[in-house]
Amino acid sequence: MYIPAHFAAVPETVRHLLTRPGAANLVTATPQGLVATLLPFVYDPDAGEYGALQGHLARSNTQWSEPAAGEALAIIQGADAYVSPSWYASKAEHGRVVPTWNYTTAHVYGRLVIHDDPVWLDRQVRRLTGVHESGFDHPWDVDDAPERYIAGQLRAIVGVELVITRIEAKAKLSQNRPEADIDGVVEGLAARGQAEAAADVDQARPRPN
Repeated sequence: MYIPAHFAAVPETVRHLLTRPGAANLVTATPQGLVATLLPFVYDPDAGEYGALQGHLARSNTQWSEPAAGEALAIIQGADAYVSPSWYASKAEHGRVVPTWNYTTAHVYGRLVIHDDPVWLDRQVRRLTGVHESGFDHPWDVDDAPERYIAGQLRAIVGVELVITRIEAKAKLSQNRPEADIDGVVEGLAARGQAEAAADVDQARPRPN
């Protein structure tokens, strides 16, 4: 990934991308060509040297059974948004401005491990469910469903674990613009209801040393 120095993601941004509830596109190179699946994951910081992303695929999805050549790749996407040049204070000064797109993303590379093990799968599904149900007033729990039903569901999936070997992360959030332009981007995004994207820009703005 092309990462200019001023758009290099700081460790806090990388950690947020890894730990926020969400999904990633898992990409593998196989004898049949590139294969990709969007799947929710949880980050385990204690697995391997750099941690691991853990999830599961439908057993009928052949991505898990096709041998992956070399590293596998998980693409994690944070908030992204169109940036209008009309939000820049510098538009009124000289007009030399163009639209752009702001985003945060991490390309997570690693060794793909397959877990066709009901104990591992049960633990992964419970952890994944807990992450996403934690914000509900009445969280659903795996034990709310009949035991035999859950056992059947577990037989229909296969666990996947991306043991991380390296991460390339980028936060393109208007850091290269003057302070007044950044203010305009934050205000413009907020006015369009894109609160997360606005907050990311405000958080990433260069701070005095």
